[in-house]
Amino acid sequence: MPRFFVAKHQISDDLVTIEGIDAHHIARSLRMAAGEHITVCDMGNMEYDCELVHFEDDRVVTARIVGATPMKTEPPISITLYQALPKGDKMDTIIQKAVECGVCHIVPFESEHCVVRVKQDAEERKTERRLRIASEAAKQCGRGILPTVQQTVSFDAMLDLACRADLCLFCYEGEETLPLKSLIHAKLPTLSRDRPPSISIVIGSEGGFSATEVHKATEKGVSLAGLGPRILRTETASCFVLSALVYEFEL
Repeated sequence: MPRFFVAKHQISDDLVTIEGIDAHHIARSLRMAAGEHITVCDMGNMEYDCELVHFEDDRVVTARIVGATPMKTEPPISITLYQALPKGDKMDTIIQKAVECGVCHIVPFESEHCVVRVKQDAEERKTERRLRIASEAAKQCGRGILPTVQQTVSFDAMLDLACRADLCLFCYEGEETLPLKSLIHAKLPTLSRDRPPSISIVIGSEGGFSATEVHKATEKGVSLAGLGPRILRTETASCFVLSALVYEFEL
């Protein structure tokens, strides 16, 4: 069943109002008609079985809620992926797979060894594209929320943000790392039970992190996370860590 995300103010009594691109997609691309059903997620804890009841051209679609169930597809942790800019179109794949694996937020960043650099005149367009990729992936895999993708930040700004999480996993292939499993298990007893624990995953570009960047991370009190004896590609590392977290917290 087609899945759509709405803000809570778009739900009033038993009616849901869908506007913009999603309304056009329902009316024109999917060619749906009154009486057909869609799934609507409120970006919170509920999803709704809705019957289409009214079309205002392809600008506004109204649906009636006929059933509601609590969300069961969101992980019990809030994960933010901080991904250094990779070459080519690798970021598209990284975003898609990270959303499928349960990430909530994605923040691209520049690091010393990035080949790709931010072009401010193209940044807004790239962010819009990345948001579309995240949205399509969320709909395809049955997510209950629409993960966010922010504009690219600097390494220092990224580090300040990543350190605010309950657990920061700064993934590194060099020396003085601790096994990923050890870091997760050491932190588990201290994680809050009143809200979903927040976890940051920091992944470098193809060239990894510089010695200066690693030093900055350790100065912030971040433990370096080792991902095993093999060197992973940047487009593989995030899925590797996310899979480990899903196994630990969900399976």
